[in-house]
Amino acid sequence: MSIAISDWQTHTDDKGVLWLTFDKQKTETNVLSASVLDQLNALIDQIIEQKPVAVIIQSGKKSGFIAGADVKEFLDVTNKQEALIMIKRGQNVFTRLEALSCPTVALIEGFCMGGGTELALACDYRVALDDASTKIGLPEVKLGIHPAFGGLVRSTEIINPLKSLEMMLSGRALSARQAKSIGLVDLIQPARQIKRAAQQMALTKPAKRTLSWPGKVLSLPGIRNLLTSFMKKQVAKKASRQHYPAPYALLDVWCKHYGNRKCMMEEEANSVARLIQGDTVRNLIRVFFLQTRLKGLGDKKSFIPKHIHVIGAGTMGGDIAAWCALRGFSVTLQDREPQYLSNAMQRAHKLYARKYKTTHERNAALDRLIPDCNGYGVAKADIIIEAIFEDKDAKHAIYRDIEPRMKPDAVLATNTSSIPLETLATVLKNPERLVGIHFFNPVAMMPLVEIVKTAKTSATTIQQAIAFTLHIGKLPLPVKSSPGFLVNRILMPYLVEAITLYDEGVSPEAIDKAALDFGMPMGPVELADAVGLDICHSVAENLSQAYDIKVPDGLEKFVTNKHLGKKTGRGFYKYKNGKPVKDRDADLGDQKMIQNRLIFRLLNESASCIEEKIVADKDLLDAGIIFGTGFAPFRGGPLNYSLNQGVDTITETLRQYESRYGERFCPVQGWKLIEE
Repeated sequence: MSIAISDWQTHTDDKGVLWLTFDKQKTETNVLSASVLDQLNALIDQIIEQKPVAVIIQSGKKSGFIAGADVKEFLDVTNKQEALIMIKRGQNVFTRLEALSCPTVALIEGFCMGGGTELALACDYRVALDDASTKIGLPEVKLGIHPAFGGLVRSTEIINPLKSLEMMLSGRALSARQAKSIGLVDLIQPARQIKRAAQQMALTKPAKRTLSWPGKVLSLPGIRNLLTSFMKKQVAKKASRQHYPAPYALLDVWCKHYGNRKCMMEEEANSVARLIQGDTVRNLIRVFFLQTRLKGLGDKKSFIPKHIHVIGAGTMGGDIAAWCALRGFSVTLQDREPQYLSNAMQRAHKLYARKYKTTHERNAALDRLIPDCNGYGVAKADIIIEAIFEDKDAKHAIYRDIEPRMKPDAVLATNTSSIPLETLATVLKNPERLVGIHFFNPVAMMPLVEIVKTAKTSATTIQQAIAFTLHIGKLPLPVKSSPGFLVNRILMPYLVEAITLYDEGVSPEAIDKAALDFGMPMGPVELADAVGLDICHSVAENLSQAYDIKVPDGLEKFVTNKHLGKKTGRGFYKYKNGKPVKDRDADLGDQKMIQNRLIFRLLNESASCIEEKIVADKDLLDAGIIFGTGFAPFRGGPLNYSLNQGVDTITETLRQYESRYGERFCPVQGWKLIEE
């Protein structure tokens, strides 16, 4: 049966080299669907028959090489046999590509992820564009699986396992130079030379890359067992086997089967076929699509700011300014206290030291970040971000001062975490230019930014805020202006319940363990200490007036005694070298009860936000809580989790808890909307 070739184009040059260009139709991104792989298989038949001098595989997309396998097809799999058929298709095609008698070269420009990297590994040589846009990796663990098209086998055959396994276990994307340094690519070249270099490599056929002797030693059976054990312990610090089995399965395949290529390839497929059946994979794929949706909410080209002005050089303001400068923007940072500006510059220096390899890059970022005591940057800024402390009158004073000096088309943004924008806008002559751009702490790590709009905020301003958020590499979430917006609104009852449990005599260790066992990235008690108990108290006070949340007495006492958490060295925990000192012998109490009280407060508040239309739909709420709080990604978000558990089951438990612990557990009306 002949197969129509629509996603691949062929051209043979004057040297006899076949250029195979992948350009998937009706999409901006190349992905390896079943149809694409079948077409490639048919092309390999033609290559075997026609015997070109060499084959070079490249992308016809400006966006990148290959994004990976078509993950939508994973969701259609209903059993292990179907999964194996899908996986074996990819394995067989790449094995046939690898077995071609002529040299094969992958020419990588832009992103090259997952199945794209596996295809490149099946080629004899890999040439990558020496540019910041080039990102190469095997990030399958982020979807709850591991490489299955032979990527685990081939990467560990040529790259020191310390590097190859770390790359797969972390899912981290490498730059072209990083990929070259570990042996993932053979050559990096600038754009003007890359095609000629790929052709030259194909024609000269240099010796193919093999595993270095340190890599061979680490791959010996006894040492392999020790290395696997060590790596599993490292993985366990970040992800439990119960919640995230993929990295452990990856290590097991390498440890047990390395050295027997056929067997390892077989088990690589079987392992992923088993993993793909679980809820973890489906929920992590859901998270992947939620992230894609947030990225698609705006158009970066619609608004390209050149200058950012940030007012307030405290922790949030200083870190927002530092991040914007990191992302290439010219930034002025204003504060009336020179000491705050000095502290912000020191933190920026540490951030750039972590993010950049060279002194030149670090210095360039620091040059873009300009201390500005007098606020001269207001007049030339395209976006002004106010990030001072949570005080309405202080913010009003700033707005009155800067509005006459702003450019007519400049955006005025506030980073307020709890004050409604309608309240802040009352002093503005042009309230339509005010928008909330609410970051989360720590700015460099938290991907979400809430875009807060009022009835008066113009559509243009909202789109400009979203475009700016995308420019700085964050995920925008449009939310309605109301106390706490979405993330703090949902997070606060969860934190308050944790402190209420503490007031009842439950140990901080027991509370945090219950949350960690559920899959939260940090326990609520430690989180409150990290945020700052004074900030928690302030936000809780603001929200208590709007939502009848009782501020726990214990929180009041800590703030009164100036025990504000990690930043003062003492809060619910004492801190030593920045780490909480925990009692290993603490009474863990009734863990199921503690976990339910924490999580069900969060779920109930999520249902309230749907009822009040704080965000447009349920998926956006799940996205906001996952990317804004780190809510267990493998559960797919609070509302997805609620649907999986059963709304009736959850509301019945809430009623039981209401009778036992009080009306704060009364099921809200929003639960009726969750199943619609």
